[in-house]
Amino acid sequence: MKKRILSGMRPTGKLHLGHLVGALDNWKRLQDEFECFFMVADWHALMSEYEDPKDLKNNIIDNVVDWIACGISTEKSVIFVQSQVKEHLELYMAFSLITPLGLLERCPTYKEQLREIKNRDLKTFAFLGYPVLQAADIMLYKAQNVPVGEDQLAHLELTRQIVRKFNNLYKRDFFPEPKALLTQTKRLLGLDARKMSKSYNNYIALSEEPEVIRKKVQSMFTDPTRIKVSDPGHPEKCNVHNYYAVFTPQRAKEIEALCRQSQIGCTECKKEMAGIIIEFLAPIQERRNKLLKDKAGVTDILEAGRKKAEAVAAKTMSEVKKLINL
Repeated sequence: MKKRILSGMRPTGKLHLGHLVGALDNWKRLQDEFECFFMVADWHALMSEYEDPKDLKNNIIDNVVDWIACGISTEKSVIFVQSQVKEHLELYMAFSLITPLGLLERCPTYKEQLREIKNRDLKTFAFLGYPVLQAADIMLYKAQNVPVGEDQLAHLELTRQIVRKFNNLYKRDFFPEPKALLTQTKRLLGLDARKMSKSYNNYIALSEEPEVIRKKVQSMFTDPTRIKVSDPGHPEKCNVHNYYAVFTPQRAKEIEALCRQSQIGCTECKKEMAGIIIEFLAPIQERRNKLLKDKAGVTDILEAGRKKAEAVAAKTMSEVKKLINL
């Protein structure tokens, strides 16, 4: 039997190139090897977006359309919305009973978010308990593996600690300790060379119009030491060159040589890159537009996914309730 994994995304806005190369490409590969549960993490989204949730439902549909357009298969994977499976919150409550506050307060991601995000009030009980809900998400499906990057290992270790405490307390090897499936993802920075993020408005959405893409790419940071076209370039310092390395590795080698020899200018280089991105996204956008013409069909996909997810979740929660004598 295939091992099971669970992964998800928060529907906080349009998906962008960073989501594609950092997660969706990997999900597409994993669904051939694992039994995959892919979750729209709307409760997690509300933990930071609760003050202004008006776009949440539209974002859910829009994000799922992007997933499918990028190759996530409704035949190979279970695609569902977290809040539509009530057992997520039930197991979250059961795990909350046994999770020490200190464990959550020491979580490095929690401290980083409080420090970095100033335009939202994140000093809430729910946001502190974010990793507990994450643990419940994973364990509700008894996922043996979780695809993560190295920066998320601390969160997964917290899940493992909760699992150990639950199993020890109720003297059963009930939940598996999930193992990290370290994902080798391509690194794609935002247009300004910071982390690509909706908060920084430095992204190219998967649904972006060609003219918008051209304008955004022309605004990208390049080699700061190259003042004139005749100056030799330093591709290793250029964010645009990083995009070449991700989307057209062979062309990246050619561009590197041309740049170092002052045979191509930054404006020309960015113009070519815009064309590459537009061409790359064209088939995705074509599939996306077809899906958006049948939103009822997308809703049906999520309903089918809910039923599959709920069947597994209900069985797990029934067993948990017996263990804790509810």
